[in-house]
Amino acid sequence: MRNLRITLAFRGCAYHGTQVQKNALTVTEVFQDALEKVLGVREDIKNCSRLDAGVHANQFDLNIKTQSAIPCDGLLRGLNACLTGDMAVLAVREVPEDFHARYSCLGKEYLYKVHNAPIRDPFGAGLVCEYPFPLDEGTLHRAAQAFVGRHDFAAFCSAGSSVEDTVRTIHSFSVCREGEMVLFTVAGDGFLYNMVRILVGTLLDVAAGKIPVEALPEIIASRDRVRAGKTAPACGLYLNRVFYQLPLEDDAP
Repeated sequence: MRNLRITLAFRGCAYHGTQVQKNALTVTEVFQDALEKVLGVREDIKNCSRLDAGVHANQFDLNIKTQSAIPCDGLLRGLNACLTGDMAVLAVREVPEDFHARYSCLGKEYLYKVHNAPIRDPFGAGLVCEYPFPLDEGTLHRAAQAFVGRHDFAAFCSAGSSVEDTVRTIHSFSVCREGEMVLFTVAGDGFLYNMVRILVGTLLDVAAGKIPVEALPEIIASRDRVRAGKTAPACGLYLNRVFYQLPLEDDAP
């Protein structure tokens, strides 16, 4: 029995998240269909993460255990021939038997894209969050440092989450500008339900003058979702990297 780690990239616009659902098209279903065409059997899939509808991925890892003898490069070519244009397999690798895409993960990095211009980009529809008002990326970067470190992020978790432990460690949080695009990049050991989108939404509320920068530590300490900012739209969010070894920077597809 072989254990294979498969790395995907996908545009999430057409999908209702990653988990298989009865009445909606999902990333896992589409990938599993392609995998079945190549292998001739419907293998069980272990995903690295659960993403919401409309969220994208520059790196999304999963693993399968299979008796197929197809070489990794042949499987990569076969899968890409069966997948639609909004999804691609970046790599297929043999890994130890105990590797699990979710439980072996040491951390993740998310990227959030904000198109910051008075006129929306029609070619970015579904791929970026539109924000027409001025943003000072330097101020936002400094404000984002309030989230770095180990904190209880209960104030930045959407209602409905069943997670009891809301303490997470944010390793880094940067905000930078590339032309009209403002990029929020946050890496940590784990994230709560909608946590990144609420962190970004809170920073956008700081930019709008709705939340004072100095109030961020108090909001974290309050554990009160009402005190944090809005939830930024799913369209701007990308799972950017998934880390499986230390140092984190060395693990890329």
